[in-house]
Amino acid sequence: MSSDGTGGADRAGTPVGRRVILAMLGLGAAGATVGGYLQNGIDNVLASVTAKDPTGLSGLLPGGGGFRFYSVADTIPHRSPADYRLTVDGLVERPATYTLAQLQAMPRTRLVKDVQCVTGWRVPHTPFTGVLLSHLLDEAGVRPGAKALTFTCFDGVYSESLTLDQARRPDMMVAYAMDDRPVTDAHGGPVRLYAAPMYFYKSAKWLSGITVTDHVQPGYWEHYGYDVDAWVGKSNGRTDAPTD
Repeated sequence: MSSDGTGGADRAGTPVGRRVILAMLGLGAAGATVGGYLQNGIDNVLASVTAKDPTGLSGLLPGGGGFRFYSVADTIPHRSPADYRLTVDGLVERPATYTLAQLQAMPRTRLVKDVQCVTGWRVPHTPFTGVLLSHLLDEAGVRPGAKALTFTCFDGVYSESLTLDQARRPDMMVAYAMDDRPVTDAHGGPVRLYAAPMYFYKSAKWLSGITVTDHVQPGYWEHYGYDVDAWVGKSNGRTDAPTD
């Protein structure tokens, strides 16, 4: 099934072109043979091919660093570092909108964890750097009655959620660096959510909004039956998920 839940079918039934298939095969080989210093270039080309691929097959291909590329939108969205904005609102005393530079000026945290996808692949020991969600919540001043966070994305499609308690964990962040480099467009940059102890679909790409709410609003994949909490758990070699 493709990443948009359509089973790989193009809405208009467009056949897959030979050039698209050859390009995807070439990218698969490149992803298996080149080092991390070419990650940005591979990500950008892969994003371009994926946007033209009506089958969803590109979701099976390795991107830079061993990642697979997934998107539920028709195209890969882009925000330059100068144009990027993150809004924090909802049940807060001090709603705010932050630029990338303002986020980078806040106290930073660097986490190195395994990235685990619900489809089975894993990328071990991946560094993410950014601002803890707990810091942004403290800056905003959470109002009584708040119980959850809803995350929206500038692709115009994706969404995610966390409970307030989950969001305050020391391994939940708004990330602007991955593998010690700026997050690329294909990986959800300039800023994405990183929910370290959860399956990677919880780490929403292209993050644009954080809204504090009085209840959990299930995200994009949860409407297709995915787990709302999505803890990876000890059965997958992780030791940071809750035991209760």
